[in-house]
Amino acid sequence: MNRFRPDITDEPAVELDGVSLRYDKTDDVLSDLDVRLKPGSFTFLTGASGAGKSSLLKLLYLAHGPSQGEVRLFGQRTSTLSRKQLSATRRRIGVVFQDFRLLEHLTAFENVALPLRVTGQKEETYRAEVLDLLRWVGLGERVNAFPPSMSGGEQQRLAIARALINKPDLLIADEPTGNVDPDMGRRIFRLFFELNRRLNTTIVIATHDMHLVKEFEAPVLRLQHGILVRDVEFQSS
Repeated sequence: MNRFRPDITDEPAVELDGVSLRYDKTDDVLSDLDVRLKPGSFTFLTGASGAGKSSLLKLLYLAHGPSQGEVRLFGQRTSTLSRKQLSATRRRIGVVFQDFRLLEHLTAFENVALPLRVTGQKEETYRAEVLDLLRWVGLGERVNAFPPSMSGGEQQRLAIARALINKPDLLIADEPTGNVDPDMGRRIFRLFFELNRRLNTTIVIATHDMHLVKEFEAPVLRLQHGILVRDVEFQSS
């Protein structure tokens, strides 16, 4: 992990202006959110189950558009992006899901390399980088292991490595410690903080684990019934 991203500016990486979200004809699951996160910031997103954390993350990784208001990523209004621009923007975002979403028939190496393979890259161009990334997340000895043979902590670290292989400008994690024990949770959070420190990657982590939030000091966005009750603006960890 010797890569360094020098092109950090003060322009917000994430901006939500008056954003609301509803599914079908239901009530708003998110209401009138205003958020600004600068590049290289590290932010926790907290709230009780059903508060809207996953819905907010879906807006950030472009799985949904807002019902009202404006979402801007990297200075671009997402509502005006062409299909080509939308695809390019998504490649700048890495996502770590709580349920891992690994392909069980692929090895650890193959899971991490998959985002590169699907773009047509040859293994010789990325093999060293994939191996380096697996070593960085502590899976250097598990390169050829298949996900079903791995522990929950190993699978979560593998999911993190896969999310990082495209060198994202924005990394989003949804409850990344939800399926691991407290010690592994701390190890996983340290990986995220190290990534943020080394590469200035903007990181947003949704979590309900307030013990870890208090242990790892960083700005907090807290949702309650879809409303932002604690806001951070242009802060970093």
